[in-house]
Amino acid sequence: MAVLLVTVPPPPAPAGGEYGWAVWSSDGRKLRSQGSAPPALLPSGDEVILCVPAAALSWHQVTMPQGSMSGAVRVRSVLNGLLEDRLLDEPELLHFALEPGARAATPAWVAACNRIWLRSAVQALEAAGRRVTRIVPEFAPQPAGAAPMVFAIGEPDAAQLVICDTQGVTALPLDSAGVALLGTPPEGTTMLAEPAVAELAESLLGRRVPIVKPAARWLQASRSPWDLAQFDLASTGRARASKKLAAVWRGVWHEPEWRAARWGALVLVLAQLIGLNAWAWKERSALDSKRAAVNSILKQTFPSVQLVVDAPVQMAREVASLQQATGGVAAADFEPMLGVLASSLPPGRVPSAIDYSAGQLRLRGLGLKPAEADSVSATLSARGYSARSEGDLLLVQAEAAR
Repeated sequence: MAVLLVTVPPPPAPAGGEYGWAVWSSDGRKLRSQGSAPPALLPSGDEVILCVPAAALSWHQVTMPQGSMSGAVRVRSVLNGLLEDRLLDEPELLHFALEPGARAATPAWVAACNRIWLRSAVQALEAAGRRVTRIVPEFAPQPAGAAPMVFAIGEPDAAQLVICDTQGVTALPLDSAGVALLGTPPEGTTMLAEPAVAELAESLLGRRVPIVKPAARWLQASRSPWDLAQFDLASTGRARASKKLAAVWRGVWHEPEWRAARWGALVLVLAQLIGLNAWAWKERSALDSKRAAVNSILKQTFPSVQLVVDAPVQMAREVASLQQATGGVAAADFEPMLGVLASSLPPGRVPSAIDYSAGQLRLRGLGLKPAEADSVSATLSARGYSARSEGDLLLVQAEAAR
């Protein structure tokens, strides 16, 4: 599987212009290819994530009133009212995206950009067969308590400093004036520079700045919880649930913080498989031992039996043959069956005809009522015989002979 990251050319560039792109492996460990191309020539990917550049977004912090989070239409209407005085354009011309996990009465960030521009970029990609699964900001404000991050990006003739902190996202020119406005970064600030402007950034900042490639920045942006596809750009509820599930699965399967859990799950599955196999082997060994013991008893008791196929059946057959040879009486013989039946029939019930054949006793003329037939059957069953009525006929036979 591959993830295609695409950056939108900032306005006023046309929607069909050159898009920067990078194809990463699904686990984010291998950059397969990168470049720039119009939408129709972009490579394919199992997941397409659109990155919106910092120059196209403005950031605003709002506090949603109580009861304003009940639906997308209401949220959009409240945002229009809260941001109307802060925007240079009319709210109807802009696309808004509310911070993930935003709650009423709690400050939350709102990203704003030109609605027509963003919609045109999405439509251009989808017209080229690249269905966008998520829209993420290339840079986003830092969460509360997190250290600021400063990025030097662009080309030497149009270089920028992008500051991401808890106050929002600020873009400054990468020159002496911009560095002066940046001031002294707080302790713990992370500073990174793209290769094209790394030397310029180090000379202006007076310090060594680690290099980060644009494709790596896009990958990091794709892992943020932000999704700008909200309101009129939102997918259906089913599609949103599917994307959320895919994001959770991707995080569990690939993110480093889940590595211990992945190993734990693997060890648990292997332990279960080994345990089940060991238990099955033990049960099979016990069964084989019992079968061998039964076969041994059969051969020791009846040495004439050389081949054991079904020990219980062969044992019963040999016992019956032995009884016949020695004149012994078995439960399936006529005399024992007739004796048991005589003590089980209701008083005064005498058969008009008796027939015995192959271990089955047939009696006619008893005239048993259904309740009496059931009573006789229960009594005989307790003594090891089965009985059933077929009209005026009562059939009796030993349980072992069936």
